[in-house]
Amino acid sequence: MGAKVLHIRKIFVYLQQNNFKMLTDMEAVTFNQAQMHVLNLLSHIKSEKALDELKDQLAAFYAKQVDEEMDKLWESGEWDEKKLEELRDAHLRTPYK
Repeated sequence: MGAKVLHIRKIFVYLQQNNFKMLTDMEAVTFNQAQMHVLNLLSHIKSEKALDELKDQLAAFYAKQVDEEMDKLWESGEWDEKKLEELRDAHLRTPYK
């Protein structure tokens, strides 16, 4: 078992023993159920390839959510071709001095 994996496992065991709380800048953070699930999954990542595959899956998950939200906006009429054209012609860059 690699040193990084062992270190992650020690942190995870510590978090389990301390009710999943972690100090961040001296402030306690409590992980929710989804965050704990992801932490548990990460403890099984053993290679860069596996990490890359997980990143791809997470990107696909969020892309699907964005698509679904955009479909809702189109169906409700909050987003339409006119708004798309306005955005296409907009210059939203931050002005630099």
